[in-house]
Amino acid sequence: MSASDPQQAPLGVFDSGVGGLTVVRALRELLPNESIVYLGDTARVPYGSKSPDTIRRFSVEDSQFLVSHGVKAVVVACNTATAHALPVLQATFRVPVIGVIEPGVEATLADGKCERVGIIGTAGTIRSSAYQYALAMRRPGLQIHATATPLLVPFVEEGWVEHPALKLVLKQYLDPLLEKGIDTLMLGCTHYPLLMPVLQKMLGKKVHLIDSASTCAAHTKRVLEEQKLLRKGRGKPTLDIYLTDLSEQAEAMARRFLGTEFGKVKKATL
Repeated sequence: MSASDPQQAPLGVFDSGVGGLTVVRALRELLPNESIVYLGDTARVPYGSKSPDTIRRFSVEDSQFLVSHGVKAVVVACNTATAHALPVLQATFRVPVIGVIEPGVEATLADGKCERVGIIGTAGTIRSSAYQYALAMRRPGLQIHATATPLLVPFVEEGWVEHPALKLVLKQYLDPLLEKGIDTLMLGCTHYPLLMPVLQKMLGKKVHLIDSASTCAAHTKRVLEEQKLLRKGRGKPTLDIYLTDLSEQAEAMARRFLGTEFGKVKKATL
């Protein structure tokens, strides 16, 4: 990062795979002037099945890669890495390090009428209890119902976000939560923003949806504003995408998650 002009430095974003590009997409919509360096650790995905110690080690290596590229802040666009590694990353690096869990919790609790929260995520995220703990600490008495939804990631990665089979699976996952009377549903996985349209159709207006991509982008904007790190409009912002394992499938998925074309994906060596 340029000590003379840190505002011009890029944002760094990492995830265990390409799902974190939904966060990049939200960041580009909210902060179109910012340059971004993205790292997807596709060689070691998924993180959810690894031990907490391994997740912390991988997350430090991912962050180190981004910091070596001069980023002014690191966004951890991975729920599992946020749950297990965020305090270590914040203690290790001088730049601000932002996770995806706290912004989602803040957005959920901003609604004073919220009484019953449902949380869906990968098995690793739900097992970590990071969302449940953060919500319960902030608002004692809040009813929290969390369920692991492991079949959703493969559907999203196949691009089957309108497939009849997906709707059947979602119904199986959501019906028990709806029976408990949830008024808010937190999407605790960065793949899940691509399910927003189908979820909105299924749930209607009676359930408030909170997705980790848009809430994380809004939180990142606040942090950059507070630390006077917003990029001024000099030159066109850049987007550099690095993956630790290059494959045609990963590149195709990256386009799906980002929602647009981009330049050549580069190979990252950690």
